[in-house]
Amino acid sequence: MLFNLKLIYWDISEINQLSFQDTASSNGDNLIFFHDEIMFYIIIILVLVGWLLLCALKNEYYHKFLLENNTIEIIWTLIPAIILILIAIPSLFLLYSIDENLEPSLIIKVVGHQWYWSYEYSNFLSIIEFDSYMTSTLDLENGAFRLLETDNDLILPVNTDIKLIVSSADVIHCWTVPSLGVKIDAIPGRLNQINFNINRPGRFFGQCSELCGLNHSFMPISIHSVSQERFIN
Repeated sequence: MLFNLKLIYWDISEINQLSFQDTASSNGDNLIFFHDEIMFYIIIILVLVGWLLLCALKNEYYHKFLLENNTIEIIWTLIPAIILILIAIPSLFLLYSIDENLEPSLIIKVVGHQWYWSYEYSNFLSIIEFDSYMTSTLDLENGAFRLLETDNDLILPVNTDIKLIVSSADVIHCWTVPSLGVKIDAIPGRLNQINFNINRPGRFFGQCSELCGLNHSFMPISIHSVSQERFIN
């Protein structure tokens, strides 16, 4: 393994998990907050529409008040419009915050292949680059995670502005790590970029989220986040 670091903390989805994984970046926090806000509106709409339908089914004369009523037409046009505005404002804020082009302290180049990832650290005097393949089930150590462990993990420092420059060497892939709120397409002939900042040490796992061929399920992403001092050493 390129970096042999043993960390206590790891983030991984659990069996029968209904909630999101614990986030480790501001992007992930904002995404979960936006999801909770949308769920609030969905529950209100579901209860209101369900109540109206139930009333209409129980009373055969109920619908006569809904015919040619301009006031009701205005109400059920304005309310959805207001709800859409309340959803659109935080949605646009979130999109622009994720796409904000900050001055990064560390740039990582990521290239997707069938079926593994290549990484390159571009900020050092001698460029560090390596390939990251999934660890075979037969080679897993006790306590390791099947289909998620890699032979060379990506090591990143905490509390550091990081930019990923992502592309592909063959077909479309998608570099995705749920705990970091990062999901970016790797497209042949095109460079996509995304910024994020990891706020705590740990291990974070992801997978390719774009159907890219036979071994699509076997090109995981494994990240170690460590302190800045440990990263430099």
